[in-house]
Amino acid sequence: MTSQAESLDPARIALVGNPNSGKTALFNALTGSRQKVANYAGVTVERKEGVLTTASGRTLRLLDLPGTYSLRARSPDEVVTRDAILGRLAGESAPDVLICVADATNLRLVLRLALELKQVGRPFVLALNMFDIAQRQGLRIDVERLASEIGAPIVTTVATRKRGLDDLIAQAEALTVSLAGEHASTWHEPDAAEIRAAHAEAQRIFKACVKPPERPDTITGKIDDVLLNPAAGLLILGLLLFVMFQAVFTWATPTMDLIDGGFAALAGWVGAHLPQGLLGSLIADGLIAGVGSVLVFLPQILILFFFILLLEDSGYMARAAFLMDKIMGGAGLHGRAFIPLLSSFACAIPGIMSTRVIDNRHDRLTTILVAPLMTCSARIPVYTLIIGAFIPQKTVWGFLSLQGLVMFGLYASGIVSALAVSFVIRRVFWRGTVEPFMMELPTYRWPEPRNVLLNLWARAKIFITRAGKIILPLMVLIWVLATFPYPPEGATGPAIDYSFAGILGGWIEPLLRPIGFNWQMSIALIPGMAAREVAVATLGTVYAVSDPDGAATALSATLSSQWSLASALSFLAWYVFAPQCAPTLAVVKRETNSWLWPTVMFVYMVALAYLAAFVTYHVAVAMGAG
Repeated sequence: MTSQAESLDPARIALVGNPNSGKTALFNALTGSRQKVANYAGVTVERKEGVLTTASGRTLRLLDLPGTYSLRARSPDEVVTRDAILGRLAGESAPDVLICVADATNLRLVLRLALELKQVGRPFVLALNMFDIAQRQGLRIDVERLASEIGAPIVTTVATRKRGLDDLIAQAEALTVSLAGEHASTWHEPDAAEIRAAHAEAQRIFKACVKPPERPDTITGKIDDVLLNPAAGLLILGLLLFVMFQAVFTWATPTMDLIDGGFAALAGWVGAHLPQGLLGSLIADGLIAGVGSVLVFLPQILILFFFILLLEDSGYMARAAFLMDKIMGGAGLHGRAFIPLLSSFACAIPGIMSTRVIDNRHDRLTTILVAPLMTCSARIPVYTLIIGAFIPQKTVWGFLSLQGLVMFGLYASGIVSALAVSFVIRRVFWRGTVEPFMMELPTYRWPEPRNVLLNLWARAKIFITRAGKIILPLMVLIWVLATFPYPPEGATGPAIDYSFAGILGGWIEPLLRPIGFNWQMSIALIPGMAAREVAVATLGTVYAVSDPDGAATALSATLSSQWSLASALSFLAWYVFAPQCAPTLAVVKRETNSWLWPTVMFVYMVALAYLAAFVTYHVAVAMGAG
């Protein structure tokens, strides 16, 4: 016999709230690993949806909407949130119930959003999140009166401790059954007078329902006195970034060695148990040498994401953006550009997508155009490979890794070049002042380990899936190009010189010979357009096919014996600037709705890459590194 809960279709519940309200932490606590990330149809705004089962056995679909302060949307993120709530998105109906997530210690701004949701007519619940912090501060909230004023039930929650979640879902489930569809929408785009009236009403409700805290949060103020100090704050931010880049290179070494040894052992096992021939070469030289040479860098990428997640979840990221506002403003960038640019250290694609929080079109375009100059995680395999092959593994000043210092220098080069390019863009193309930067600074809080681990696991899956879907088939193609056709009768040179890869590399090499590239380096740039790290996999496959007897030899050792130091430094300089990622160009096209800007980005970055590699190579040769 089927219960009533089981007979109902899954209801759709949307989480909406201000940025830094703990909305995503609540979503993770409710759905756990039962969530998927995609994009909304026709736009690049991220769409996170998960499922949960209620105490009654009913399945609910939960949607995490981008943060917003108002339905009077100004940025693309806010437009998606507004349209999702109003049921305007193509192929999607309006949610059955809304959960408005509020930071209980900072209710002033969310009340205006709650009043707008009341006008929308969809049943909603107000979740007073981080209620434990409000209680510690002695903040007095008249919950019953507040519920009466906004016309919605209220549940107090602590997402990071999973407190109040059962009550919240029970309230939302009850609304899906009893109230859905009963209210007509009265929301419309407000004029200036209506905005002032709504703000005044929100202020009245706040004063009536929220009393000042008995124990104000003086710790946040004392910490901010230091971290937001123009001198001390910048020094601390620089030290944090320096530690992050040192950790990327040093902390990951044991795990990387373990993965590298595993793939070497696997290649050796294949060589010992499979007969010599095409199948053994495909598996050992094409798949294992290619994919293994990329997967070995997974620990470094996870360490980078780990630091970024800690900065975000602790509340420090907003402070860093505020701190960098003056410096970035001098270079023609808006203060809000700091977070997209820092996100681009992980990957330029989400960094470019997160520029939607920037309202001004010129500020947003400038940030999009310079975001790929930040050193993304896909460059880490290239940097680590070359640094490991040519930079000695020794300590400087007693405690710093020389290899880590070089890595930090490459990151710094990306940052400085991004600031320089944005300065030129704003002075030459888009003259005018940068809009002032205003941001709500969240309360400091301890990052929730479960949220950090969930996000790290999601990133690991994305990287491994990328290796399977992009790198694996490309390595099969590279192996074919490096293996066929066989050399003709009487050939005296290496077999690979007669292959398609050797022929194609020979065509390209004259263009890149002035910057010190050989044909193997030249051929690696082509599949590297699919994803930067594929260049490493290509080098692994090409050199493995070139020297079958040394297929298990570390790629870094092969390069150190076959490349000059000048060529290696030139290769690094190329990768600081080169736009070697077709998906990034595709996202720029989608974000700007024009082929003009990805074309401009590609041309100027290739020109910078060639110039930097040319200067680096010839200076290195002149200094005796050739």
